[in-house]
Amino acid sequence: MDVIVLGLMLLSLTIWLGLLCFWGQFWRTDQQLEVTETQLKSLPVVCVVVPARNEAELIPTSLRSLLLQDYPGSFNVFLVDDRSTDRTANFAEGVAHAVGKPQQLHIISGELLPSGWSGKLWAVEQGIKSASTFAPDYFLLTDADIEHDSGNLRRLVAKAVQEDLDLVSVMVRLRCKSFWEKLLIPAFVFFFQKLYPFRWVNNPNNPTAAAAGGSILIAREALERIGGIQVIRQALIDDCALAQAVKRGTGGWGLGTREEFSQSPVPNPQYPIPRQGRIWLGLSSLTRSLRPYDSLATIWDMVARTAYTQLNYSPLLLLGTLVGMPLIYLVAPLCVILGAIWSNWAIALTGLFGWLLMALAYYPTIRFYKCSVWFAFSLPAIAFLYTLMTLDSALRHWQGRGGAWKGRVYPSSDNL
Repeated sequence: MDVIVLGLMLLSLTIWLGLLCFWGQFWRTDQQLEVTETQLKSLPVVCVVVPARNEAELIPTSLRSLLLQDYPGSFNVFLVDDRSTDRTANFAEGVAHAVGKPQQLHIISGELLPSGWSGKLWAVEQGIKSASTFAPDYFLLTDADIEHDSGNLRRLVAKAVQEDLDLVSVMVRLRCKSFWEKLLIPAFVFFFQKLYPFRWVNNPNNPTAAAAGGSILIAREALERIGGIQVIRQALIDDCALAQAVKRGTGGWGLGTREEFSQSPVPNPQYPIPRQGRIWLGLSSLTRSLRPYDSLATIWDMVARTAYTQLNYSPLLLLGTLVGMPLIYLVAPLCVILGAIWSNWAIALTGLFGWLLMALAYYPTIRFYKCSVWFAFSLPAIAFLYTLMTLDSALRHWQGRGGAWKGRVYPSSDNL
C-alpha cells in the first residue's frame, strides 16, 4: 500500500513540476494592462456596447464609469436593454443626464430573442448593428456589472494601436470581500489561467486563444473579417469563442502580410489567404466587477452554469477531470496525513513538498487579490469544491437545466 501511495504522490509531483516549468508560466500575474502607461498618438473612434438585462441595481455605477472615461477621442455608449423588467433603461437614461453626457448614450430596446442565439450575444449583435452607423475603428464589448477605471478605455486602445492588436481583453478584478469570495474567486482566476496561460494567448505563434467577457476591445475590421458576432451566436462561453475566431482567422479571409503575399501561389497582392489575428489578454488591477458572489451557492451556480460547456459536453473529458483533479490537487495533502498516521516520513515529506509547490503556484494570485497567505494552502479543498461544481454542471446539462442565466436556460449549443 505504501508503494502505491508513494507512486501516486510522485506522479502528482511530476505533473506539478511539468506545469510550473512548461505550462506557459500560468501562475504568474505579470500580464497586466496597467503595468506600463502608454500614450496615444492617434485617436480611433470607439463604440461601447453594453448588453443589460435587469441590471437596475448595478447600471448606475457601471454606466457612470463608462461615460466618465478620460479617453480623448470620440466614443459613444450603446446600451441594449435586453427586455428588462426592472426599468434598467430608465436608470441608464438618468445616469447619462446626471453626468451631463446624454448625447453619448444610445439606448436600444432589445428585440425578441430569435432561435439559435444566446441572449447576451443577440443583444451584442443589436448594439453593434446600431453602433456601426458611427463607423467606429473599435468596439468595446463590456458587461453591465463592470465598473471601469477612468483610464481603462484609453489604455485598451493604446495597447491595441501600438502593438497592432485585433483584440485586447482584460480579466477585471472580481469582487473578493466575503469569506466565500476570498476562498473561491481567486481560484477561479487561477484555474482560468491554467486552462489558458496568458503568455500563450499573447503569443501569435501559439494557437491558445481566450478573452474575458467583461472587457473586450475588438477592431471593427477584425470583427468583420471573422463574419461578425453571428459566427459565435450559440456560444455560452462567448468571450473565448470570440478570441479563438479572431486568432485563428475563422470565418473570413484577409489580405495578409507582405511575407504571406510572397508565398502566395500566384503573384497577385489581392490573392485571398487566411489571416490570423493578434490578441492580448491580461489582468486588470483597477477595473472591477460589481457582481457579488457572497455565498457558496452563488459561486456554485456561476461555475456550474458553464463548466460542462468548457468540457465540450464530453463525458470522456468529464471523467478525465474527475480523475485528474484529485490526482493533481488532493494526493499531496492525503499523503501528508497518511504518512503521519503510518509514520512513513518519506510519504509525508513528499506530500508536504507537493503541497508547498501548489501553494507557491497559487500565492501570486492570492497576493494579487490581497487575501491572507493561508488561503494559498487551501487549494486542495478549493479544487475539491470546483470538481463537485463541474460534476453538478454535467448533471444539470443531462437534466436539461444547463446554462441557466437571467431567466433563460441553454441546455447545449445545439439547442439554442
